[in-house]
Amino acid sequence: MRSVVVVGASLAGLSAAQALRSRGFDGKVTIVGDELHMPYQRPPLSKRFLTGEAERGRLDLPMRRPEDFDWQLGTCAQRLDLERHEVETSGRLRLPFDGLIVATGARAKELPGGAQLDGVFTLRTIDDAIAIRRRVVGGARNVVIVGAGFIGCEVAASLRELGCEVTLIDLDRFPMQRVLGEELGAVCLEVHRAHGARLIMGVGFAGFMGASSVQGVHLSDGRTIEAEMVILGVGVTPNVEWLEGSGMALNDGVVCDESCAAIGVNGVVAAGDVARWQHPRFGSMRVEHWDNAIAQGRAAADTLLVGREEAQAFGMIPCFWSDQYDCKLQLIGAARPSDTLRVVEGNVHSRRFVAVFLRQERVVAAFLFNSMHRIVEYKKIVDNGELPFESKSA
Repeated sequence: MRSVVVVGASLAGLSAAQALRSRGFDGKVTIVGDELHMPYQRPPLSKRFLTGEAERGRLDLPMRRPEDFDWQLGTCAQRLDLERHEVETSGRLRLPFDGLIVATGARAKELPGGAQLDGVFTLRTIDDAIAIRRRVVGGARNVVIVGAGFIGCEVAASLRELGCEVTLIDLDRFPMQRVLGEELGAVCLEVHRAHGARLIMGVGFAGFMGASSVQGVHLSDGRTIEAEMVILGVGVTPNVEWLEGSGMALNDGVVCDESCAAIGVNGVVAAGDVARWQHPRFGSMRVEHWDNAIAQGRAAADTLLVGREEAQAFGMIPCFWSDQYDCKLQLIGAARPSDTLRVVEGNVHSRRFVAVFLRQERVVAAFLFNSMHRIVEYKKIVDNGELPFESKSA
């Protein structure tokens, strides 16, 4: 193998490319990215960068030797030819490869009619964050956020810090309910209300108000909410369209085995938000978190170098954090709505507690609320599945 193409100048893509070099690969490594920016951190976009605490330069990802790679930025991969081992780009380039790393990530979902209106935003890229902040600095104060998942809640907290009037809307009854469940979602709802956010829960989005510029949103119960700006946080879609028709197995991402090798093809691996792989403990999953992108990029590079047969399974326990107001939320593992929730340290009313999710009496996830000092211990607990002390109900 003398040439590797990494599609996606993302955290996962850069992690994979740098792992190739650190493992001794001295062939050509080409990194393709659809943005003009060099790889940067995304977590601060909805938090410290949006509020102005973090400067642009602090977002760039560290690189020992950028000159080790052939950069093709501002260009999209448009087609994969597995017979010729080529990636075709929007710049009419044909990039030959012996090995391919797919790290194209995901893009924010839109809602019908939003793309045609000034003042409707998603938050996925640094340009998105700059545009939102510019709007706020320009005087926009009345903001509606559609979607009370983690991104929506983080943006709500940041905009409240900037002095905006924020209305958070979601079809679920509680913020972040699909990940945390109702009991923990209720805790987060009270946190947002205590900081002055308005939450309209259990009601769906029905459409935008406005002709050329957004003036608000229509709700499924007939209400209308006025707004100078609307931000959508309704999930993401893996960037796999360019792989359609190539022979790659696709199912809400690139389908991979336990070692991150793409199913049914040779010499192709995937990492980061776009990879749906077979976790040795949790089964088929796709993870959109920082730590996973770094570790999975390295694992995918290892698999590419040693081959599918010799590669090790990638079994990192997912770990995610979120900063909202003065609260830090951390989730370890993979919970389901059907799991049993137990509070094992503190209590939910103190806003400093730890809860675990049990499945068949095994710990599959832990949620830490303002309990950062316990993260190492609970990573071990989730990893081995055993709860070393008595728990209590929520």
